[in-house]
Amino acid sequence: MDQSTWDLLVSSFWPLLLAGLTGTIPLALISFALGLLIALVVALLRISKNPVLSGVARFYISVIRGTPLLVQLFVIFYGLPAVGLTVDPWPSAIVAFSLNVGGYAAEVIRAAILSVPKGQWEAAYTIGMSPRRSLLRIILPQAARVSVPPLSNTFISLVKDTSLASLILVTELFRRAQEIAAFSLEVLVVYLEAALIYWIFCLVLSSGQNLLEKRLDRYVAH
Repeated sequence: MDQSTWDLLVSSFWPLLLAGLTGTIPLALISFALGLLIALVVALLRISKNPVLSGVARFYISVIRGTPLLVQLFVIFYGLPAVGLTVDPWPSAIVAFSLNVGGYAAEVIRAAILSVPKGQWEAAYTIGMSPRRSLLRIILPQAARVSVPPLSNTFISLVKDTSLASLILVTELFRRAQEIAAFSLEVLVVYLEAALIYWIFCLVLSSGQNLLEKRLDRYVAH
């Protein structure tokens, strides 16, 4: 590796890292937070005894899980203008990623809720709690502990999936890597450096996940 390549690696590292910190991570955080809200609603509809509501939730999950994220992203950004609805790149990416997270996380949350023993519901009703209060105060906190590992994995996957937003001109880590590679013509070097930064992000997030799981385990033990 010659001196010019090393100079490129050093000079491009900060712009790539900054694009990740100001573009990739915020995009993932916002999309994941909105996706969790969608997932909770869909999960509750999914376990509803109302066949219509349950059917709507099943259909949504089936569509999201049965189509590629890239297609969903393109439908929102490139497809909606065909019906007179134009959405800017950032909102398009957030909508697509949020809907995608909602479809996958809904099944995680549904399984977590169903894993809580029915006796917990009965105990809550016994002390006079309403179904809504029982869900918020008793069931969801227990379900949250069960769902942390798979939801953490979903978030880590989302961080990597945000690279797809570069295809609709969202300025994030991979988009910045494309710009630097096009200018320098050192495609392999720049993309490997971008991959390294994604890897660092995932290592940090995985460490955070492990710490969170240990705290939850200690909380449950007490």
